[in-house]
Amino acid sequence: MSRPQPQGPDPARGPAADPGGPNAGDGGRAALAETMERVARGDQEAFSGLYDALAPLVFGIVLRVVRDRAQSEEVTQEVMIDLWRQAARYRPESGSVGTWAATIAHRRAVDRVRSAQAAADREQAQAAREHRTAFDEVAEQVETRLESEQVRRCLRGLTELQRQAVTLAYYGGLTYREVAEALRTPLPTVKTRLRDGLIRLRDCMGVTA
Repeated sequence: MSRPQPQGPDPARGPAADPGGPNAGDGGRAALAETMERVARGDQEAFSGLYDALAPLVFGIVLRVVRDRAQSEEVTQEVMIDLWRQAARYRPESGSVGTWAATIAHRRAVDRVRSAQAAADREQAQAAREHRTAFDEVAEQVETRLESEQVRRCLRGLTELQRQAVTLAYYGGLTYREVAEALRTPLPTVKTRLRDGLIRLRDCMGVTA
């Protein structure tokens, strides 16, 4: 049986109270528990009702952790699919359906935040590696001549953007991304100008690769 793909939560509804949590009546909790049993048997109509009851709650929990509406909608979809797939694991004696859904939602939200942070850390590390690699070749050979007239003359032979980029990156020690932000220039453009500028600087100084 193909599993339903629930639609995203209605942004206008916002977070809702837990329909199966401590503040819900016994009847509401019992109804949700019964609905969950039907979902566990593969009842798609029951899942549709479960989605309507829990999606606002899940979305509110996720949004408080992720703090990005678009990503929160994605995570909410993932949580609701988890509820469909894991319905058979639900045990009423362990808590209400709403509490169970809230636990899954919070765990998924934290995972998304950690994943985003890890991706940002990898990007920063990659940028640092690119920065070091780009300048290693020239750095060792021009290190003792940074203040020489030859270097200044060669720098004057670069375009304005090349000279600014090389100066910020090589003399200022900025990463590609920091140079791009300082010059308010797209990152790909900065990378190209730096590469071309370093090649011209190397050739002007007679440095062999």
